[in-house]
Amino acid sequence: MRVMRYEDAVESLFQAPLEQFVAERKRLAGELKAAGDKDGAARLAKLARPPISAWVVDQLWWRARRAFDALFETAERMRRGDLAATTAHREAIANLRAQAVQILSDAQHGATETTLRRVTQTLSALAATGGWDPDAPGALSADRDPPGFEAVGISNVLQFPVQPRTEPAPETRGARDAEAAPARDSRDGDELKRRRDLEAAAARAEAAAAQRRIEAERARAAAERHRIAAALRTAQGDVAQRQREVVKLERDLAHARDQVAQAQAVVMDLEERLAQLDN
Repeated sequence: MRVMRYEDAVESLFQAPLEQFVAERKRLAGELKAAGDKDGAARLAKLARPPISAWVVDQLWWRARRAFDALFETAERMRRGDLAATTAHREAIANLRAQAVQILSDAQHGATETTLRRVTQTLSALAATGGWDPDAPGALSADRDPPGFEAVGISNVLQFPVQPRTEPAPETRGARDAEAAPARDSRDGDELKRRRDLEAAAARAEAAAAQRRIEAERARAAAERHRIAAALRTAQGDVAQRQREVVKLERDLAHARDQVAQAQAVVMDLEERLAQLDN
């Protein structure tokens, strides 16, 4: 029998249903202690039960690894300055967000906007840093807050055209700069808000599209189940009909055999009488 290791216990613990986390932590700590790993048992016992949003991110790691790989891969491309990866990165987050809705629904938890927003923030934080440190992969006990793009090398995610301007004369530049500073700050703030609004709208649209794809796939699966169930019922009816025919044929065969036996008895009796007459 395989001996329980601390890493195995962590993986098992963070894949457990959220409502069973505390009981599972106690059970696994007991197994580690029984295996002689008292330090591991003590470390495991200190792992906090995650909030629902962090728990969902953990489940995404265990259940949607390809989508997570796409998240990290597109983030790495953005860090290298590949602006073409921006759309793919948003699609990866939207895909994971849609799957988070499904996981919450399957576990009979509410997929509230607050929870999903925290899930998205944590996914963005993991993508920005490129990993799970200091936690083990799929073993978050708390939500993560993403750092600014510049802090991790993801800058200038969206490009907007900049209107050329005429450079003022040196003698008037200082005065004009002083006059223009408040207006420029206001424009920068408006531009930043516009960018954020566009990004939020794009994320919502992509999440909705991913959800529609999931619902369409469910509908196709339901239709296929209905078709197969109908075919199964037809086949079962056909089998029952054939069985009834077999029973009737067996009954007819038995009757025919009885008639053959009776006819053979008559033949034998007549043959004996004929033999007696010859003698």
